[in-house]
Amino acid sequence: MKICLVSDSHDHRRLLASAVDDARRQGAQAVLHCGDLVAPSTLHAITKFGLPIHVIHGNNTGDLFYLSRLAHESKGQVTYYGQDATLTLAGKKIFLVHYPHYAKAMAATGDYDLVCNGHEHKARIEQIPNVKGGNTLRLDPGTVAGIGSKPTYILGDLTAMQFEIRDVPLDDIPASEPERKQAGI
Repeated sequence: MKICLVSDSHDHRRLLASAVDDARRQGAQAVLHCGDLVAPSTLHAITKFGLPIHVIHGNNTGDLFYLSRLAHESKGQVTYYGQDATLTLAGKKIFLVHYPHYAKAMAATGDYDLVCNGHEHKARIEQIPNVKGGNTLRLDPGTVAGIGSKPTYILGDLTAMQFEIRDVPLDDIPASEPERKQAGI
């Protein structure tokens, strides 16, 4: 099973949609969002792709009541977990959280196959030594919004446990900051 891992979209709908669409074209079957969605309505940009969406909030929470309502009204397409999540996809136990220090601590327990976080706006894939004598994979997809660094996401194959940091396709996205502001992204 392939997944699209995103974080820190900060209301940048077109960039988020571009990342999810690119991942979907590569075979992604679910979206995991590691927080800082901000306005829950941003999810409307990606629900059109029909993929299950698993989302937590970050430090920029936005309207949590509306996020809960949107998830409820999505009839199961959007699952909102709160500040962190434990889920199982393709037989892999996954932990989602926004903060890297929390992610590293949870990875160190060895209780998860995969721990994912955001917040740093810098994409990374690393092995964290755990207390069970092995390693746990920690993924940070960077910022899909391109704030402070280029817009990125992670395309992952849970069956093969292979993950790749990918640039968000910018073909239909205005290049300059003034053009992006004018376009509302």
